[in-house]
Amino acid sequence: QVHLVESGGGLVQAGGSLRLSCAASGRTFSSYGMGWFRQAPGKEREFVAAISRNGWSTGFADSVKGRFTISRDNAKNTVYLQMNSLKPEDTAVYYCAAGFAEIAVVHSTHDRYDYWGQGTQVTVSS
Repeated sequence: QVHLVESGGGLVQAGGSLRLSCAASGRTFSSYGMGWFRQAPGKEREFVAAISRNGWSTGFADSVKGRFTISRDNAKNTVYLQMNSLKPEDTAVYYCAAGFAEIAVVHSTHDRYDYWGQGTQVTVSS
């Protein structure tokens, strides 16, 4: 069982930056591939970024490539999402997710993730 808690959301102007954090409970954090998803009002949850268990592999949605980066610190049981050059269309609730995976594999579909955080709101004003 893994408990995930996101933080770092807020209100930012277009062009600005935010860094989201996701702290995980438990002693097996390095056993999980980690992902970030988001859901805007009236839209389905969509993939944003993912990172493999060892941090060597990452994946991003086309809409955020070149603007967002994902990283993890297995010693701190934490995964981060650095969001730069934010746009109003990035406005959404951002969710952290954990799923069992092979050591260097990333997954972009929500059905590959077993545990989810409660979400953190990101609002980008124009």
